[in-house]
Amino acid sequence: MATTIRPATRADIPQILKFIRALAAYERAPEAVMATEADLERDGFGPNPFYFCLIAEHEGCPAGFALYFFNYSTWLGRPGLYLEDLFVEPELRGLGIGKALLEQVAAIAVEKGCGRLQWAVLDWNTPAIDFYLAVGAEFMDEWRTVRVNGEALEVLAVRAGGACAP
Repeated sequence: MATTIRPATRADIPQILKFIRALAAYERAPEAVMATEADLERDGFGPNPFYFCLIAEHEGCPAGFALYFFNYSTWLGRPGLYLEDLFVEPELRGLGIGKALLEQVAAIAVEKGCGRLQWAVLDWNTPAIDFYLAVGAEFMDEWRTVRVNGEALEVLAVRAGGACAP
């Protein structure tokens, strides 16, 4: 039986969370996952989803997932697509499932008129780095990921003094 890639449905939410937890464990941060099934349902399956998800199945069983969302490039003047998570069960790696997921995400980006597809990878994840190089990805070493979260985000937001968001 072949691998199939399909859009996730509400019924997949427990499996999506399992994949997220497995990815976090692989990335040596299992304690970092705070997402719940309710969070995933609220943010991915409402009238204005914040993310989209693809499920890969191999021989009828869940094999992996890709979770992505859209952003916007002011330089290109076009939307972009950010791949938040790409994960394949360890015992199924090497079967082309990750590549099939990435190709489908790329097809969605092209269909939606995106000027780029981007993601991040941990610097020690050599198998993923080699995979990304093999599919033509370029590494942007001059750029650094910046993040504000938790209490620092709250403090920064308070400094806005009640500014309105769209």
